Amino acid sequence: MRFYFPDSQDQVSPTYDFIHDEHSPLRVRQRDDRYAHEVLTAQAYNGVLVSKAIVDGSIKGVGKYSMPQRQRMYRLGVRGFLRLPDGVATLGDCGAFNYVNEPEPPYTVHEVLDFYEQCGFDAGVSVDHIILGFRRDLSEAPDEWKERRSISLTYAEKFKAAADDRGTNLVPYGAAQGWDPASYADSVRQLQDMGYDHIALGGMVSLKTTDILACLFAIDRVRHPETRLHLLGITRIEAMAEFETLGVASFDSTSAFRQSFMDDRDNYHTLEKHYAAIKVPQVDGNVSLKRAILSGKVSQREAVLAERDSLQALRSFDRGECTLDETLNAVIAYEDVVGVKRSYRDLYLETLRAAPWRKCECGLCEKHGVEMVIFRASERNKRRGFHNLSVLAKKMKKLKPATIPVLERTVSG
Repeated sequence: MRFYFPDSQDQVSPTYDFIHDEHSPLRVRQRDDRYAHEVLTAQAYNGVLVSKAIVDGSIKGVGKYSMPQRQRMYRLGVRGFLRLPDGVATLGDCGAFNYVNEPEPPYTVHEVLDFYEQCGFDAGVSVDHIILGFRRDLSEAPDEWKERRSISLTYAEKFKAAADDRGTNLVPYGAAQGWDPASYADSVRQLQDMGYDHIALGGMVSLKTTDILACLFAIDRVRHPETRLHLLGITRIEAMAEFETLGVASFDSTSAFRQSFMDDRDNYHTLEKHYAAIKVPQVDGNVSLKRAILSGKVSQREAVLAERDSLQALRSFDRGECTLDETLNAVIAYEDVVGVKRSYRDLYLETLRAAPWRKCECGLCEKHGVEMVIFRASERNKRRGFHNLSVLAKKMKKLKPATIPVLERTVSG
């Protein structure tokens, strides 16, 4: 099972000053900042996925890349731009979520192929149109869903024909959309008839694991032995062994990375469990706190002192110079100043008591220590996200073969 990490220009600065929370004045982001594959001890992903919408923009406007970055991407190619090591594959797609509200995709087949070929991708997904809905009650699907599936299949057919005409070295992936197990299976059947032996399943991000399995069981009844499936945007580690048995060869997702700063409590991952990162927001960067200071509800001096004491206590605790209780009291004192709706005391106690960063060998935890579990701006949060990717890689290596007949009875029943 191969894991692709979607690129969204997530990097960290190796010269960032954690004590003063400052970047070097000489920092040049594209030159100096580092990707996850450049700072982790072991390779955390088998490939990267880059969307055309991220690089070139779409109906919504510009993408994540600035114009100079976009030009450099086309000049250096995806491998050179991302400074990828040998063994890390590249997969391109269109970024269909960026135009999900449009009646049709904004790109032509040849525009997408040009993007893939000019940037030197190993593989690329055909243009598709996401179906925002799923049914297992066998009721009639809305006309819009049928139209979007038809659009996806039409583009896939044109994409395969254009790729064959060009004689490209790119491995083409046909995009399959659907709204129930039967429609997904039929999409896969048609894509195989077009000549695809690599198929990307889209539109499943919001589905329950049991629904994904139901689709895979239906697909498995029509899937050719040589057909390899890719799950777009899916990470269900508890079901990956079952997915693999049903023909899934790869997947992509930002879930583990984004949990480091988007989740309420499961921010720092280990093989055994997830821990809450300790929130120490910057006084001058927290909107609600700044409002409270401007309105006079909170003393700026009190907030700055509490913030400083909290950070100092955490660093002293990491050096063994401060007790757990003293550290927790300092953190909660700042929490009181910030005015959180509910205390995270018990979660922070669990994190500090376990001190999981001390046992981690990801390459970042050894270097930055307790800073890795401090929830505070992007330099710490992204590093924690990179750490989570390393843990996901370890979990994938520990997967054991699934017993499909038992699961099939469970899902079918």
